[in-house]
Amino acid sequence: MKKLFAAIALLFCIILPVPAQENGIDSEESTTYYSEFGSLSNSAARGKYLTVKMAVTGPGDEIYSWWGHIGIVIEDALTGKSQFFDWGVFSFDADNYYYDFAFGRMLYCCMVSPTEHAFSRFINENRDVTLYTLDLSPEAKAELLLFAENIVLPENRDYLYHMFNDNCATRVRDIIDHAAGGAFNAQYGEAPGRFTLRQHMRRYTWFSPFWDWFISFLMGQDGDLPITVWDEMFLPSENAFYIKDFSYTDADGTERKLVLNTEVINRVEDRPGTLEIPQKGWIKELLLGIGLAFMFGFLRLRAAGIIPGTKRTGKLWFFKTTEGTRYVLGFAQVITGLCFGVMGSLLFFMSFFTTHDYTYHNANLLFINPLFFAAVPLGLMYAFGRNPQKRQKAERVLSGLWTIIFLGGFLSIIIRFFPSFYQQNQPAQALVIPFAFVLSGIPGWFKKSIKKNI
Repeated sequence: MKKLFAAIALLFCIILPVPAQENGIDSEESTTYYSEFGSLSNSAARGKYLTVKMAVTGPGDEIYSWWGHIGIVIEDALTGKSQFFDWGVFSFDADNYYYDFAFGRMLYCCMVSPTEHAFSRFINENRDVTLYTLDLSPEAKAELLLFAENIVLPENRDYLYHMFNDNCATRVRDIIDHAAGGAFNAQYGEAPGRFTLRQHMRRYTWFSPFWDWFISFLMGQDGDLPITVWDEMFLPSENAFYIKDFSYTDADGTERKLVLNTEVINRVEDRPGTLEIPQKGWIKELLLGIGLAFMFGFLRLRAAGIIPGTKRTGKLWFFKTTEGTRYVLGFAQVITGLCFGVMGSLLFFMSFFTTHDYTYHNANLLFINPLFFAAVPLGLMYAFGRNPQKRQKAERVLSGLWTIIFLGGFLSIIIRFFPSFYQQNQPAQALVIPFAFVLSGIPGWFKKSIKKNI
């Protein structure tokens, strides 16, 4: 049950982090061998023994690993040690983890482990592993080592995680920028990004229809705003994409190409790839929404006696009789109300009571919200109520409920024409609006209007 909650909870949690491991190096031990060189006054002498690499891993099986991972490898020729510094460590067993996640107050930390152990774990998980050796000055490498050794100390290693603004990838991005004297941010800080946050997310979720829909459903209007290249580097792969051709001028005025060489440690072929261009798909959601609309329309017409049934019993009797069809129609509305009520309540909670700001300003709340839960008791009353008058009343209220939901969905389409309300939420609209229309009172109103005019 805990794992199921984690999978749902970490839907985007982008998710980029990896669970804490038992094989980390003690932080005090990792700092002792530097003492013989003193402070940064001898940084050039210390730095010549160091090799710094950026390690990027591909997606894994668990949802929180779909967006890959990233860390810094520091190899020390003087001591023979190679260490992997990881800014994406968390533990499901941490105190109050699920409570903190629910309200958007997740603490992540930086930990260090032997590179060989870390890479073995990634390879065993059947993930790509690529190393980018960085061309940094000896002074920059020595300073980076001091910083890394200091950041893994218990008093320094924790930080407040944010899906897009502060995660393992943005931490590595900032470290590289500092090592390059701020040149990385100078070049990419204001450069227009290729895609929006939502589009980048969907590049990684395309192979899973439910999670692709659900994660996009949770993202609000801010996910569709233009972003910079700097912002795009919340993803490990985007860090790798932009450092390959990046050059900078070091403190001595020497032009350096940041990446000296690229080394592929592991490459997998049997895993869904990442899309170069995000899919714009909402056709499959529309087809499903239309399919549900036809189903509800047929059931509604059969339950009303407009499509004649039969009095025969036997197999599938509940589809052959008016009464049996009413049971199916009512129960189908109960299931629909329960499923979308849960999703709408989660979105409502995240949008108004947490610091998950990527869910704010979400037009999906106009038509997928806790109001769906009203279909549960009403559907049961309509399907199984013994009093015909109460059943008819429940049917009328249900019709009104679906009318409100349809109008909310229609409103969410209209406001998209105003730039301040623009949101790429067509998948949610395409799924819900068709069947909400069929279940609403609008078709009956049209029918009465036509008869009246004739």
